Amino acid sequence: MSNPASLLNIALEKGQGVFRLFPNWVPRAFCIPGKRLKLHPDDYFSFGVHRGGIDERWFASTVRADNGPETLPDEGLSYIYIEDGSRVEKILFKDAIELMGKEILGKEVMEKYGGWTMFAKFFDNMDPLPHHLHLDDEKAARVGQRGKPEGYYFPRQLNNHEGYFPYTFFGLNTGTTRDDVIQCLKNWDKGDNGILYLSRAYKLKLGTGWNVPPGVLHAPGSLLTYEPQGASDVSAMFQNIVWDRYTPWDMLVKDVPLEHKQDLDYIVDLIDWELNLDPDFYNQRFLSPRPVKAIEEMREEGYEEYWIAYSTEYFAAKELTIFPRSKVTIKEEAAYGLIIIEGRGKFGALEVETPTMIRFGQVTKDELFVTQEAAVNGITIVNESENENLVMLKHFGPKP
Repeated sequence: MSNPASLLNIALEKGQGVFRLFPNWVPRAFCIPGKRLKLHPDDYFSFGVHRGGIDERWFASTVRADNGPETLPDEGLSYIYIEDGSRVEKILFKDAIELMGKEILGKEVMEKYGGWTMFAKFFDNMDPLPHHLHLDDEKAARVGQRGKPEGYYFPRQLNNHEGYFPYTFFGLNTGTTRDDVIQCLKNWDKGDNGILYLSRAYKLKLGTGWNVPPGVLHAPGSLLTYEPQGASDVSAMFQNIVWDRYTPWDMLVKDVPLEHKQDLDYIVDLIDWELNLDPDFYNQRFLSPRPVKAIEEMREEGYEEYWIAYSTEYFAAKELTIFPRSKVTIKEEAAYGLIIIEGRGKFGALEVETPTMIRFGQVTKDELFVTQEAAVNGITIVNESENENLVMLKHFGPKP
């Protein structure tokens, strides 16, 4: 391979400050793929049947997936696509940040955060996940990890079916005690441990989302979900049986220090009790899209853009729609990643298009990363379709 810095400069020059990224597929042994990721039907078990089906695609990721001892060295890590003459090269996005972080993310971000501290993904499961939580920074640090806040958004373009259970359980019912949850953990090997009796479910609505801080119990439903989140893969599963499938104890304590893996008090302390018992949980956590400026003003200019993930310091996300036969220039304050979910056109110097079907290992034209300088200067986006919108989801890290 050529010198990495030289290759990155080639990519920066050709893309005028915008990188193209390879599709980044992640399997989960405990999940059933919803098959809305546009992956070829023959390719959902490309990691091997024993590894489980592919039900996630990660974007702008510098995080290695935590899928147990068989996790591949680069599993979950995004690659930059680079054309060097007639050759195609690739460089880990993580390595690119380490090599040229100031050029990619900007000096302020690198000095304050030391790198890219979020990623996004599509989660695509046919049935619900166990009631679980993600650790906060303090508890994750005890096992050498970062905390994991999450945002959810349910894009219409990728939900041609709702899966088996389009409802998500969040939090704990008012009056639930530590002893109630400890009793559920004591019942782990006695049948359904009953954790969902302590929670409540919400019907998921397309075009909306949720803010899910660390420590909040949630059992995600079966809509395909766009999830901007902190750069981590920590979790603790508190539900032992989901639809007659058993969840091993190891999935509860995988990010618990060795000396506390049977310590029920320690495990229950992973829960943020104030957030889970919040009687105003819905109003505090449900997210309706918010226009970035006056809607009529945007429409006159040929586009609409909405904040779809907000109310958190760790990340943000927008949905941008360019109308047919329209050209707009969009400026941002910081670097960001994006995924095209509808239409085709030009994004700066690069062609973009929404794939109909993707083979495992194939490069696509739907995922990009915009460097800080290019974002500030503005990207001219052209929708080349006569009839169809050009729609993209944009994910941002914390503000410098």
